[in-house]
Amino acid sequence: MTLAAHFEELRWTLIRCLCAVILCAVPCGICWRRIFGWIAVWPLRLSSPAPQLIFTAPTDAVFFIFEIALTGGIVIASPFLFLQIWRFVSPGLYKKEIAVLIPAVAASVFCFIGGIVFCYFSLPLFLRFLVGFAEGLMDPLFRVNEYFGFLLKMCLVFGLSFELPVVMFALSKMGIVDYRFLKSHFRHAIVVIFTAGAILTPTLDALSLLFFSLPLVVLYGVSIFISLFAGKRKQIHEQKTGT
Repeated sequence: MTLAAHFEELRWTLIRCLCAVILCAVPCGICWRRIFGWIAVWPLRLSSPAPQLIFTAPTDAVFFIFEIALTGGIVIASPFLFLQIWRFVSPGLYKKEIAVLIPAVAASVFCFIGGIVFCYFSLPLFLRFLVGFAEGLMDPLFRVNEYFGFLLKMCLVFGLSFELPVVMFALSKMGIVDYRFLKSHFRHAIVVIFTAGAILTPTLDALSLLFFSLPLVVLYGVSIFISLFAGKRKQIHEQKTGT
């Protein structure tokens, strides 16, 4: 396939992905009130006093509906988007690369979704602490666009951070790191994790830092065992192949 044909295929892939997102965004925009209750209201259910979601500009509510529709459209269309990306990339891969890539992608998707689920079900307790911290002194009034952006950022950060075991497994399979290296640098990893938490968390407070960093410390510990498992599998494979 020529370079021009590759660009043409890429163009049609992007067009199909865009159409899929738009088609899925339309019903999300129609049912935005119900989605709003699931995404925005549910995390506030434990907060006392109950925060009020407000908008301070005439166009805020309209843009917020568009944000809900677009986010819902991307989420619903994500299987189709992954399929289109796979159809574009797979012809250029060897069978050996495909055999390695499919489990890695599946594990990445699982860990990403796991991070989002963990964040979403932890948010009520997290928000309860933040709201109750100034109880009796200030009334919690959240701008709806800022609050929705906060939720999306937190879920995205946790989704990406939960990819750590997959990254460590891949690095161990390639021989770049091993469990001894990870174990000996555990204290350095804690410093890096807390530094990354201070940079990535939307709010710069101690609780947000702990909320982000402690799960990553646990995941780093899990990664040590994953690296040990990957190293043993690599040794068994080398012994069988005689390399």
